[in-house]
Amino acid sequence: MRWLRDPLLWLLPLLLFLLLGMPLLRPIFAAAFPTTTPPVYADDSFFALFLFHAEYVVLSSLAAAIIGVGLGIVATREWGTEFRPLLEALATIGQTFPPVAVLALAVPAFGYGPVPTMIALTLYGILPILKNTLAGLGSVPVAVREAGEAMGLTRFQLLRDVELPLAAPTILAGIRISVIINIGTAAIGSTVGAVTLGNPIIGGLVNGKVAYVLQGALVVGVFAIATDLLFERLDRRLRRFATRD
Repeated sequence: MRWLRDPLLWLLPLLLFLLLGMPLLRPIFAAAFPTTTPPVYADDSFFALFLFHAEYVVLSSLAAAIIGVGLGIVATREWGTEFRPLLEALATIGQTFPPVAVLALAVPAFGYGPVPTMIALTLYGILPILKNTLAGLGSVPVAVREAGEAMGLTRFQLLRDVELPLAAPTILAGIRISVIINIGTAAIGSTVGAVTLGNPIIGGLVNGKVAYVLQGALVVGVFAIATDLLFERLDRRLRRFATRD
């Protein structure tokens, strides 16, 4: 059967069930954790938490993609190659800081809430996108560039119509890594007042309610796996398109 061969066909319904039907699992969690009352996290609905969580991931990943791809393009131009080592170093340094440290530094400047979380997610998302943009644009054959120039393409047209389409699968792989990292990291934003799927996880850790930790982690895990599979499908289509062209 097709749905058994394609995990995405049952992961997406599973995610929807967890977001809307978590209360239906109350008897299971009550039996497994009899001292936890209530057995299912009830301060906020998992669907509402998911919407906030997804919003932070989408916006921060979009910002990271714009910055990462933009810097990658700059570093691969003739006039920007001297900035490449500096850009790579800055991006690497940005990811060596633990997310909690970035949040702690951002809170005094921006206060509690989603802004520190967005800053941390964006910084963490830039490195894989930047590195894959550099690798993708750097892998475009010189002969292809020369053929484009011989056809009279301007530098902008060469970048838009030749280099970026050929580098797209590699760039997408970097965006894929960035998004999956952000899905997991966004949960930490709950420690500074952001509303995310980390709320039941942090609340469970603070109050010693393991059931809440498992519920939040389960939703985040299924969300991350389903997103990864969606990117995998998009990657296959891009590669088939590039091969056909």
